[in-house]
Amino acid sequence: MPQRLVITGAGGMVGRVLAAQARRQGRDVLALTSADCDITDPAALSRHVARGDMVVNCAAMTDVDAAESDPDRAHAVNADGPGHLAAACARTGAGLIHLSTDYVFGGDFGGAPPRPYDIEDETGPLSVYGRSKLAGERAVVDVLPDAYVVRTAWVYEGADGADFVAAMRRKALGADTVDVVADQIGSPTSAHDLAGALLEIADGGVRGPVLHAANAGQASRFDQARAVFEALGADPERVRPVGSDRFPRPARRPVYSALSGAGSAARGLTPLRPWREALVAALHGER
Repeated sequence: MPQRLVITGAGGMVGRVLAAQARRQGRDVLALTSADCDITDPAALSRHVARGDMVVNCAAMTDVDAAESDPDRAHAVNADGPGHLAAACARTGAGLIHLSTDYVFGGDFGGAPPRPYDIEDETGPLSVYGRSKLAGERAVVDVLPDAYVVRTAWVYEGADGADFVAAMRRKALGADTVDVVADQIGSPTSAHDLAGALLEIADGGVRGPVLHAANAGQASRFDQARAVFEALGADPERVRPVGSDRFPRPARRPVYSALSGAGSAARGLTPLRPWREALVAALHGER
């Protein structure tokens, strides 16, 4: 176990959940929001980190559509920032776990049936966000080869908030129907399960540098929304499938970006449970 867990981006969903879970386990945690530590400043982390710490970088520009209109900001936060963190960790003798995304993949299987992406598969991001995150992965590993890059996908907490599951929960508790995209497939992932995987990696015994940490299985947003309604006792028929062309967005999303945990399991990471099981637990306040 590291002497201390230092979390950057601790004001975001994953950072908050990770800090809370680590503290419940009695760990020494330093949770840094973007106001405490701006990762675009090359010297920012050096003021907080010490030898033996494990830094978990949850800081990112995650607004996929906003990144299209502000690529410089996306690159500064998602690519340059992780490189600065890796350099600071290399100087001080700290470890680093950097959180990345399924959007580094493009969803194109050349006409072959799609299958969950494994850690060795070729990347091919379609958006500014995806390209900036892939550049961040490379910056981390280039500067600090012993670092971990952990890709995850479709992360939610499930309580009140801005994530997809929270939005569907509010819809389920109402009376209206809702149209949800059925032609984008990914790996819905509980923030609580992701936090558990990050803590396991921090404790050692898992080989890197690149890992996937997502709940097992795959689903469309439509599948996920219906599962929310079912778990809450609402009529799932109120969720209606539509194509993504009904909701045009500035940034292209991969039509398929489910992540496989097989390669990560071979490197020592405990597989995350099936996505439906994790979703029901999150909706009912279980862990």
